[in-house]
Amino acid sequence: MTIRHSYEAKDFKLSGLTGISDRTLEMHLKLYKGYVKNTNLLSEQLAEMIHKKQALATNTAYSELKRHLGFEFGGMILHEYYFQSLAPKGAGEPSKALIWTIQESFGSFPEWMADFTSVGNMRGVGWAVLYQDPVTGGLSNHWIALHDQGVPPSFKPLLVMDMWEHAYLLDYSPSAKQVYIESFQSNINWNAVNEWLANPAADRLAA
Repeated sequence: MTIRHSYEAKDFKLSGLTGISDRTLEMHLKLYKGYVKNTNLLSEQLAEMIHKKQALATNTAYSELKRHLGFEFGGMILHEYYFQSLAPKGAGEPSKALIWTIQESFGSFPEWMADFTSVGNMRGVGWAVLYQDPVTGGLSNHWIALHDQGVPPSFKPLLVMDMWEHAYLLDYSPSAKQVYIESFQSNINWNAVNEWLANPAADRLAA
């Protein structure tokens, strides 16, 4: 039995970022492709179990596959947002609409950036994500652990920063997380962020 839909790894042509080496990007993109591969593999295995009527809560193999799918799928999607959030030396500027929305939610653009940086500097591995509430339109920064823990349901990601150590350890020591964060901020693709804010239904690869 085959699954109804399978995913293909996106071709992100990233190089020449400030403070994030091409070597790191090459390794990171290979890791992302692994999440795509595993998402498809787990989906295929689960579809087969459903077909064979083995999809039971009492089936420990089914339960473990189902739980692990969330981790792999979340890793795939967050990486796609992360890579699209980057451009060499940055791209564009925050739109007036984005600045206004940030000011409404945080008081000022610098206050938002300081809070986003603080989230990134939290202990542990995970993701710092700027989300928009689709109901109120307000923005908030969140820490996402293990790809599938702490994700606010239905919220729209606007900016995603990978804070797993693989995102920076080839370039910086663990104690230099702040330098990596500053490098990320200098490469933000504001064109993508503006588009995601302006169009809630925009594809995560829209530029």
